[in-house]
Amino acid sequence: MKQTEKAGRSRRSRGREAKREIPAAPAYVTRQIPFYALLDEEGLVKLEKQADWLIQEIGLEFRGDPGALEIWRKAGADVRDTRVCAPKGMIRALCQTAPARFTQIARNPSRSVEIGGDAQVFAAVYGPPFVRDLEGGRRYGSIADFERLVKLTYMLPAIHHGGFVICEPCDVPVSKRHLDMLFLHMTCSDKPHLGAITEKNRAEDSVAMARILHGEEVFAQNCTILGNVNTNSPLLIDKVVTEAIRTYSAAGQGMIVAPFILGGAMGPVTTAASLAQALAEAMMCCAFSQLVRPGSPFILGNFLSSMSLKSGAPTFGMPEPVLSNLVIGQLARRLGVPLRCGGSLTASKIPDAQAAAERADSMLSTALGGAHFVLHAAGWLEGRLCTGYEKLVLDADRLGAYRILLQGLALDDNALGRSAYDDVEPAGHFLGSAHTMANYRTAYYDATLSDSENVESWEERGAKDSYRHAYERWNELLAAYKPPTLDPATREELAAFVAKRKEQLPDAWY
Repeated sequence: MKQTEKAGRSRRSRGREAKREIPAAPAYVTRQIPFYALLDEEGLVKLEKQADWLIQEIGLEFRGDPGALEIWRKAGADVRDTRVCAPKGMIRALCQTAPARFTQIARNPSRSVEIGGDAQVFAAVYGPPFVRDLEGGRRYGSIADFERLVKLTYMLPAIHHGGFVICEPCDVPVSKRHLDMLFLHMTCSDKPHLGAITEKNRAEDSVAMARILHGEEVFAQNCTILGNVNTNSPLLIDKVVTEAIRTYSAAGQGMIVAPFILGGAMGPVTTAASLAQALAEAMMCCAFSQLVRPGSPFILGNFLSSMSLKSGAPTFGMPEPVLSNLVIGQLARRLGVPLRCGGSLTASKIPDAQAAAERADSMLSTALGGAHFVLHAAGWLEGRLCTGYEKLVLDADRLGAYRILLQGLALDDNALGRSAYDDVEPAGHFLGSAHTMANYRTAYYDATLSDSENVESWEERGAKDSYRHAYERWNELLAAYKPPTLDPATREELAAFVAKRKEQLPDAWY
């Protein structure tokens, strides 16, 4: 090819450079790679038969909620005192009315998330009573910490969902803190979030505030809020679970039910047996949600943890829960319901090498196994006792990389890059080629908190480790925070609801 022809083609390529902008962060990840299948058909059938045996022959306890037992009786289950057994095929048939994929509406429509199918949603850590940061150390979470963490999850594009209890605001009465937490999620962020579940009135408050935020028409026709609850393993579904389902599902909103099974304690010490138990518990709750309201959104949860048989302490990122993450994905897809698993889990107390290793194994298996809703995807420390500010932003940095991984390998004309060879002779380099210039902003994931410079440059900038980089990062984000717009009338109505409910509720600290 003549040099003038090559130059002309290069100019045309450079002219396209301006059109190749960095795309806006998506509201969720659209998976384009296959799910990882660990077990074959024979193995999956064995686990399903074990779960069915537990449901049909052993049964599950439904305690504390007589109304739940009445619902099961009317449906034709075998109810003996508080023990519920279901005939063969009943539970799986009920689960079929739960949608395989649904949308949770955010108040900002561009942030609404799809849950199920090829969509994967990353949510922040949920539940820790403590927080930690590099300068402030470990302390009980406060409402000020909670507000800062809500703002950070709003500003981190790789976190798609606010979750709910990013930390416990321990300086606010337990009986009232859910109101402050919901108000902050609804006003400081416009991402979707979860609601309260620990008592029926708190679930009802959550549903009522979602109705105010979204308006009656949108609320009635869409899933706007989700409740997330754990079974009381082994084989006990208490009133916290059933009342939450009867509140959220009855209103057409979504429910997540995750058996939390610590192998050797709340489930058998063998991973296969605990997996089957988790499937049985979650299926019973899914079926119950469909008895309350057929077609109501439901996410089957799974949280299996190994433990130290010497101390009884939970362990994370170990091979046994990694295997369970892969297998439960297969079982959920066969059942036809979305799946929730844990994400960046660790027993480490600070974001150190242990945290990085355990987080990586846990999160990779969760992603490859096909969890549609990943709770605890960022911020988890100390076996969920603590939310780490630095861990939150470090995890979010890696979640951005998972988006690229899950999108797979592009094979279009630009990806194959034939035009790159127009500018480069054999033994040359591609650094200044038109193809490189057109793609350099989007070709590779740019990890904000990974330092890839040479050691001299690193030393000149203070020889900072990732802990320090992350500390500076979250402080920079908070300094740049600007609240999302919210209709003043809606904000006023939410504030009035919170004020009225606080007047009605006595202070309680447990």
